[in-house]
Amino acid sequence: MKPITFLGKLYLIPTTLGEVAPDDVLPQTVKRAIDFINDYVVENEKTARKFIKSINPEKVQANLRINVLNKHTEISEHNVMIKPCLEGRNVGLMSEAGCPGVADPGAVIVKLAHEKGIQVVPLVGPSSILLALMGSGMNGQSFAFNGYLPIDKSEKKSALKNLERLSFEKNQAQLFIETPYRNNKLLEDILQSLQNSTRLCIATDITLPTEFIKTLSINDWKKTKVDLHNRPTIFIIQKS
Repeated sequence: MKPITFLGKLYLIPTTLGEVAPDDVLPQTVKRAIDFINDYVVENEKTARKFIKSINPEKVQANLRINVLNKHTEISEHNVMIKPCLEGRNVGLMSEAGCPGVADPGAVIVKLAHEKGIQVVPLVGPSSILLALMGSGMNGQSFAFNGYLPIDKSEKKSALKNLERLSFEKNQAQLFIETPYRNNKLLEDILQSLQNSTRLCIATDITLPTEFIKTLSINDWKKTKVDLHNRPTIFIIQKS
């Protein structure tokens, strides 16, 4: 008789969005998961170990088995990352910040887990995308997250105008992000490209002591000064 194989589970473990006490934004289910999981797939090993230590200082770091998943990871390595589940061990998937699998490379591991018949367990935690939308006052019934816009100025201007058009035609909030050190340049391009009546929400440093969430028309933003340099930010536009 063939022995029964018990698969481990893939836990999607949210992290904080910055330097903030974990207890302020994460439920106890996250701590309990970290207490019993030693196999991890993470974006950055150093910050992942720091986060795990902040949750459970007594956890022996030498016992952790960590695989790094980022834009440089070869597709052939994905099966290695999921292998502990096939051997009966649980694996924790963590993003650099916030929820894994959302605007995050971890989605490929979740997809593979489903293909292998491994149970996926998403845990509750902060998502900058949803928190920004909640605080924006824009359409939470219909919205789209568009990731990064083109770097080229003319292509970026075209992309912004297209998102503005879509927001009007579909009555849909359009969300996007930028590398933090280019935030101020993106804001400048937004103000130059969009119509004065279009609403723009800037949601910065979400859940941190320096949190800033404000929605104004493009015309009003032109009269308002805000420094977004190196501050994680979600931009949302909607034209009525």
